[in-house]
Amino acid sequence: MSSTPNADDRAGDPAPSGSPASPSPSPAAPPPGPAAEPSAALLGPADVRELAAALGVRPTKQRGQNFVIDANTVRRIIRTAEVRPDDTVVEVGPGLGSLTLALLEAAEWVTAVEIDDVLAAALPSTVAARLPERVEHFALVHSDAMRVTELPGPPPTALVANLPYNVAVPVLLHMLATFPSIERTLVMVQAEVADRLAAPPGSKVYGVPSVKAAWYAEVRRAGAIGRNVFWPAPNVDSGLVSLVRRAAPPQTSATRAEVFAVVDAAFAQRRKTLRAALAGWAGSAAAAEAALVAAGVSPQARGESLTVEEFAAIAEHGPGK
Repeated sequence: MSSTPNADDRAGDPAPSGSPASPSPSPAAPPPGPAAEPSAALLGPADVRELAAALGVRPTKQRGQNFVIDANTVRRIIRTAEVRPDDTVVEVGPGLGSLTLALLEAAEWVTAVEIDDVLAAALPSTVAARLPERVEHFALVHSDAMRVTELPGPPPTALVANLPYNVAVPVLLHMLATFPSIERTLVMVQAEVADRLAAPPGSKVYGVPSVKAAWYAEVRRAGAIGRNVFWPAPNVDSGLVSLVRRAAPPQTSATRAEVFAVVDAAFAQRRKTLRAALAGWAGSAAAAEAALVAAGVSPQARGESLTVEEFAAIAEHGPGK
């Protein structure tokens, strides 16, 4: 995986390269879909190391780079993501292309978003060399994923990615917010992050990522990934997280930003009761208590016990409401 070190929410235009801005499938291209036999196009350990050596790439911790070297793991990700032949998939942090190639075999269209200059320049050539018949179904956006607001090709229907550990949550939330057409997501992240994203209310690890992910989707853990499928092997285990977008966000008169402000305040001091934790947000402890009571939430409750719907109800009675 490669990373997006600037995890701010600045918007900017991506710079697509390596593909037309809209899909124009070649008549000679075979129909998209998984190959019947294990594909020789996928990268194995030797392929990954050879590519890296040829490019002079040394994985860096700064960008959270740990490249997948196991083709079976990549196939498992595709199966678990339930990638369909008509899907338009966006991938963040494609790195050397291990997952990209498998996605191109399974989906109609793939857009990869890569920040690293060397990796972004090399990926179209890797696709052309290993899957020449799928080149016209691929686009590259050379950009920080947190700045991407538009993508070439059809609107994405799925997000499948091996996300950089250091920015996994902000990137995931940015993509879900920016591209509402994404119906299904499967991301590989640090196991601890996977647990947090999928945690239910009342769990010890339930927190800001859990609530914000639940705003967009039904979230569940979808499997564990060992360390030996990466090069270099990370010091932590990884996990798969599945997110299926909700038909609609929780019904509320509050905006998403207003709801998320309550969530951030509640967990900034998670050991405190909501009456105390939300005092700064509401203007005073008394105002926080009034908002909580109006929302039907106990002022003595703590953030980790609330559902996203309850946070939305509190936001409806916030400052200025």
